[in-house]
Amino acid sequence: MNAPPSQGLTSGLVRLLKRPIDARDRARAALHVLDWLGCAAAGLTTPPGVTALAWARTLPTGRCHTVGGLRLSGRDAAFLNGSVGNVLEMDDFYRTALVHPGPIVVPTALAAAEETDAGPDALLDAIVRGFEAMIRIGRSVGPTHYKFFHNTATCGVFGAAAAAGALYRLADERLVDGLGNAGTQASGLWQCRLEDSMTKQLHNGRAAQSGLLAAQLAVHGFTGPKLILDGPLGFYNAMCPDGWPDRLLAEPEAPWLIHGTSFKPWPACRHTHPTIDAALAARAAVDAAAIRRVVVETYRDALAVCDNPSPMTAVEAKFSLQHASAVVLLRGTPTLADFDVPATRDPEIAALRSKVELRERAPYTVAYPAHFAASLHVELADGRTITRDIPDALGDPENPLPDAMLCDKARALLNAGGYSPDAAEAVIAAALALSSGGTVDGLMRLVR
Repeated sequence: MNAPPSQGLTSGLVRLLKRPIDARDRARAALHVLDWLGCAAAGLTTPPGVTALAWARTLPTGRCHTVGGLRLSGRDAAFLNGSVGNVLEMDDFYRTALVHPGPIVVPTALAAAEETDAGPDALLDAIVRGFEAMIRIGRSVGPTHYKFFHNTATCGVFGAAAAAGALYRLADERLVDGLGNAGTQASGLWQCRLEDSMTKQLHNGRAAQSGLLAAQLAVHGFTGPKLILDGPLGFYNAMCPDGWPDRLLAEPEAPWLIHGTSFKPWPACRHTHPTIDAALAARAAVDAAAIRRVVVETYRDALAVCDNPSPMTAVEAKFSLQHASAVVLLRGTPTLADFDVPATRDPEIAALRSKVELRERAPYTVAYPAHFAASLHVELADGRTITRDIPDALGDPENPLPDAMLCDKARALLNAGGYSPDAAEAVIAAALALSSGGTVDGLMRLVR
């Protein structure tokens, strides 16, 4: 299955994406459509969502539905829909690639499907292929790329182009062109993670929009670099100094990688989730008033990304292991409100946050990113220590999120986004029905 060197890795990826897709794969893709819809509906109510919608209201109308109730062109719909699905940090996630495929691939595929009047099978097949391209590239970029670049953005543009290309029925050579022009637009610097800005949402929206544009240009014969991945001035050489290009086409007969994508149950950075799970497990045995100290042991990247003892904003709270530990031990199952500004200023939460210490645990760092693990040690005033170990976060393949819980998550997010209970149930039913007789139009008419 590997491409001859003269053809390049992009051609090999295109051939790999032609594998057959079955009913189980489509059913899984429908779950990711539902998950994205909930995240996007609630994300639209946040400051980045409100701002993006205000901008979108200045655009010409088109035929594609958006979560803001607007009808826009495919590219503009892909941008708006793509920009709001990750605001709340509840979007799906693939561990070893460190990418969130749904917020980019799903809105791109929906825009292309509406433009082409595609049926549900074509939509879901495109999502499966978009996830595959994005994840395969993501798990090949290496750790230095992730240090400086937002993998979801840089790898997501490839996934968007692959999904759109499938719906536009691009011939192999044209899809290579589309992926080439998608890759030359790969961007997204992590400086936004260090500042309270809306740039992360721009990353996702542009990745969706740019991938769609690249595929649209390819429809008309607009050529692109065939060796965008492995050429001397291409993606790997320019942006992945310790990357693993050989992983791109590895295990070509493996199940579609969408099945290894994790669903996130909690509204915070994925690096906090094993700690949240451990705090939930410990809470029943702990009197919060008697806590003397809390020690979190986890892997190095979790500490690098989520060490913030005094978060002041909602974004900072979502990236704080100290806040996640304290709020769960005090309040239990975390909600959206637990990571909003009032929670960061709650005196009781702040007091417990100050008692949380973070440590790297070497075996967890070695196991990462194949496993997201954490241990929580709660030392009590009477001298006892309550310890809970989480080897894999809830929602990962080893610890899967039940479909019923995924629907509950979508229900809560849709309600937070302004959908009535009946409207939320209709959206959930229509999304799940995509793999069993529903229609794309039937779903999108319910989106507002």
